[in-house]
Amino acid sequence: MPKGEQSINSNTSARAAYRLVQVWDASTRLFHWLVVLLVAAAYLTWRLNWMDWHVLIGETLLALVLFRLLWGCFGSETARFSNFLASPAAALRHLHHLFRHEADLQVGHNPAGGWMVLLLLGLLLGETLSGLYINNDVADQGPFTEWVSAPLANAITALHEILWDVLLVAVALHVLAIALYAAAKGHNLLRPMLTGRKPLPASVAAPRLAPPVRALLLLALAAAMAALLATYL
Repeated sequence: MPKGEQSINSNTSARAAYRLVQVWDASTRLFHWLVVLLVAAAYLTWRLNWMDWHVLIGETLLALVLFRLLWGCFGSETARFSNFLASPAAALRHLHHLFRHEADLQVGHNPAGGWMVLLLLGLLLGETLSGLYINNDVADQGPFTEWVSAPLANAITALHEILWDVLLVAVALHVLAIALYAAAKGHNLLRPMLTGRKPLPASVAAPRLAPPVRALLLLALAAAMAALLATYL
């Protein structure tokens, strides 16, 4: 067989060995993009001094973060912390090969991306909880507010501002990492988070996805927890 035909057949076989796999469920993707919109809205309402809307957005963000924490324990395989949280050493080894152009065989978050997810969730949780305390302190709504000393209350207020700045830096690093993976490694991390699917070799098993009804139940639980925190923090 001529070399040209061998090359064509080889490329065709390689493409055939890949198939589209559902790696991200709708709940994880909706959480991701809703957080993007709400963080932007929180910044806008803060700049415009629309504090009633700002507080409502913060409470909604808190409910979503609590849902993601629950989903990280009981959700789909790729959403579970136990599945994507690698050791710090594994994350450093992954970053060592950041500029190596190679096939993307990762089913979910890569080792470094998993730690970024945890960092962003931690910052969002701290920001929303401290924001609820500030709102209750100003509006005198929280029954536990008076139990906190003035220096601690001032520290919480300062923490809310510091965490916001750190969150913006972390978001910028996250966006930069996505761009670097696309340019240096040829990995499109954005498309799977939009469509839920990515091409993977036939030898790579598809992840187990949790049913949507479980997501709805966990979201209802998270919303109830956020409402209680907003009332009693």
